[in-house]
Amino acid sequence: MAKSTIALDDLDRRILRALQQDGRIAITQLAEQVGLSATPCLRRIRRMEEAGVIARYTAVLDPARVGLPIQAFVQVALSSHAEEVATAFHKALASRGEVIAAYAMSGGMDYMLHVVAADFEAYADFALKALLRMPGVKETRSSFVLMELKPPGAIPL
Repeated sequence: MAKSTIALDDLDRRILRALQQDGRIAITQLAEQVGLSATPCLRRIRRMEEAGVIARYTAVLDPARVGLPIQAFVQVALSSHAEEVATAFHKALASRGEVIAAYAMSGGMDYMLHVVAADFEAYADFALKALLRMPGVKETRSSFVLMELKPPGAIPL
């Protein structure tokens, strides 16, 4: 489902680029950096927050440095595309902290999950005791990250 967008001008884009680099930047510093005073800069930020352009603020952590060095991308196929099966799967998935991102996909599999774990034993425990027992799960395929070549980054504006 397409989400509505708002018109972004050059100043909005400069604000967004700066916030993507440092979400904790002081409003006065941000305003100076983009060539505005603090009040209009804050007004633009609030407008973009209310419109959902700025979805949330967060800290980006290194999984390995917090004890979760195993990362896997897991493709999941459901046994049925019935709404109640998908809803039950979504609910079960939402309760699993090791799933740090999940996407409904086109193609051969229905979902792509990004999973983190402390070790392969913890991953196996999740896969065998949780994922394969979730409602509607017919098949999974796991691929493990060997090396991160380009970390998730800023949206190009």
